[in-house]
Amino acid sequence: MKLWGDVLGMTNVRRRPWLAAAGAVALSVALPVRAQAPLPVVTSFSILADLVRQVGGERVQVRALVGPQADAHAYHPTPADVRAVSAARLLVANGLGFEGWLERLMRSAGYRGELLRVTDGLTPLPAAGAGKRDAVHAHGHDHDDGEHDPHAWQDVRNVLHYVQRIEQALCRLDAGGCAGYRQRAADYRARLQALDDEIRAAWQAIPAAQRKVVTSHDAFRYYAQAYGVTFLPAQGVSTASEPSAAAVARLIRHIKAEGVRAVFVERLSDPRLVERIAREAGVRPSRQPLYSDALSTPEGPAPDYIALMRHNTRVLTEAIRGAGG
Repeated sequence: MKLWGDVLGMTNVRRRPWLAAAGAVALSVALPVRAQAPLPVVTSFSILADLVRQVGGERVQVRALVGPQADAHAYHPTPADVRAVSAARLLVANGLGFEGWLERLMRSAGYRGELLRVTDGLTPLPAAGAGKRDAVHAHGHDHDDGEHDPHAWQDVRNVLHYVQRIEQALCRLDAGGCAGYRQRAADYRARLQALDDEIRAAWQAIPAAQRKVVTSHDAFRYYAQAYGVTFLPAQGVSTASEPSAAAVARLIRHIKAEGVRAVFVERLSDPRLVERIAREAGVRPSRQPLYSDALSTPEGPAPDYIALMRHNTRVLTEAIRGAGG
């Protein structure tokens, strides 16, 4: 009897690893597979946040430091922003001096992740009057009115470059999601190309001599070059700048001489200057604002980049034709 007991005991010992393995398999089937945590990404402003979401989808968690309808020129970091940057693996900025506050924020956060400047590799436009100061600039603002105009996203072709840079950065940081990033980027680039064609077609219906617009600040030089429109800004590149009295007088004379009918206030700007210019020039400013440096809220007319460009193009062309207002 002892012999049989020993044999049975040995059999039980041999069976235990198999039972343990079977139990582990059953447990793994019963429990849900833990999903990979989204890649934490911080962008400098809302337009870049939209582009990252378009490429990243559900594999990224995006926070914009400067949100919808907020002015990146007047941004001041909060403690929550510092924490978000510290925890991010990718920080996406425009570059070309647009985020004059970024280096200080990165130092405060002890940021050790990757910094992606989406304009790297582009040939930027020079800032209007680069090296000259025709405006009295407010002291203490954090925008770099340097040699280059930073508003490159106003030309859709430049955003094709932005998207490629974002796709490459996400693939470097998350190789497992790279195939998805590439597919989403390709799909979005096709939509951007269709948008560029749409904007060009909208302007082709308007004679070149009539394509003249007065705006709050100088944020549309890339749009002007890409789509053949003349923009006459009341302010400089930064919303923190104030034009001189002589510059305002010149602009009013120009509006009268050229018969400019389209006068706009951007969503982030104080309307009083443009309203004064329009009044003295004898024209009526549009009631529909332009969106230059920020998206609207989700309920507004520019909740994403493509909607922003469509909205601006529609209200500009309608104002010039006399259908808007």
